Amino acid sequence: MNTEKIPIYFVPGLAASKEIFRNIRLPEDRYEIHILEWLIPEKEETIQQYAKRMADRIEHQNAVLVGVSFGGVMVQEMSQFLDLRALVIISSVKTKNELPARFRWVRNTGAYKLLPTGWALSVKDLTKLAIGPRSKKRLTLYQEYLSVRDKQYLDWAIKQMVCWERTEKVPGVHHIHGDGDIVFPSKNISEYTLLEGGTHVMILNKGSKVSKLLENIIETG
Repeated sequence: MNTEKIPIYFVPGLAASKEIFRNIRLPEDRYEIHILEWLIPEKEETIQQYAKRMADRIEHQNAVLVGVSFGGVMVQEMSQFLDLRALVIISSVKTKNELPARFRWVRNTGAYKLLPTGWALSVKDLTKLAIGPRSKKRLTLYQEYLSVRDKQYLDWAIKQMVCWERTEKVPGVHHIHGDGDIVFPSKNISEYTLLEGGTHVMILNKGSKVSKLLENIIETG
């Protein structure tokens, strides 16, 4: 019997640390979990160039690659350089056409350039940036997991998220999304596995349900 474990690599959301995956539970005898934390981007680095550097850190063939929110955007770009067993995004988007109208406005007006990332953003500011401003409870839940406060990274990541150019979805990508996501509303999303009551932070507050959906996708394809 083949007992080799399936390698799974996770990429967190914008400015988030590996701790956002603390509630993901997968059978330890079946899966080998790795978490890729954010690199500091080089000057004028494109998202494709950055994705190649991230992809170079994956040490296994036929791995599973999972990304949350902006991490979901990143893993789709990384997948172009890898042969994967499965590609999964959570609380994310598959193309720029799934972004909400406010993202298009921010892009078209260049307003993203005005965000005060050079002011050593507070945890509260980072949380609003990462998951939206509406829920105090969700802000409190998520804020302890945001740790990347490098200005170069934040300026770069915000621009890449808002100005993402992908118009065609990556073939074979699996998408887990909540119907209560206010950052990327489900009304704009097509072809996804629904987690009822899931919000943009469901990786934290519905970790067991996300884990079950993720395991099912990996095992059944």
